[in-house]
Amino acid sequence: MNKVKQVRISIKNKRASFEYFLIDKYTAGIVLTGTEIKSIREGKASIVDSYCTFIGNELFVIGMHIAEYKFGTYYNHVPKRDRKLLLNMKELRKLKAKSSEKGFTIIPVEMFINDNGLAKLEIALAKGKHFFDKRDSLKEKDSRREMKEES
Repeated sequence: MNKVKQVRISIKNKRASFEYFLIDKYTAGIVLTGTEIKSIREGKASIVDSYCTFIGNELFVIGMHIAEYKFGTYYNHVPKRDRKLLLNMKELRKLKAKSSEKGFTIIPVEMFINDNGLAKLEIALAKGKHFFDKRDSLKEKDSRREMKEES
């Protein structure tokens, strides 16, 4: 019996921690079509320029790019459509209240496939950094790199 080696898919938004202070993190499910999940399993997705917003009482991720599936026919999906996120009502109410405050936004941090084969999106309640905060982040990153090289 052959065992299929499963590759861990983890698509990260590397700019998120540089551009924002990440305050709270949540893991949300995503409503996808068949060709979208196949493209994600191939690693052909990007969450760099995306953000989350409320439409009614539902949370949607906007600007997330999932490339068209190469074997998809006329059933193929639109690469940059708005996708609904699945959270429980308590989390949705908390996020809606916090994101309505000045300076807060909701951004995707990482997309991954869990052990059950479902696509999940880790989102974070974030507050934007100013220029001097970004400079501090770069200094901290450089010092960590130097400490790592010395040891």
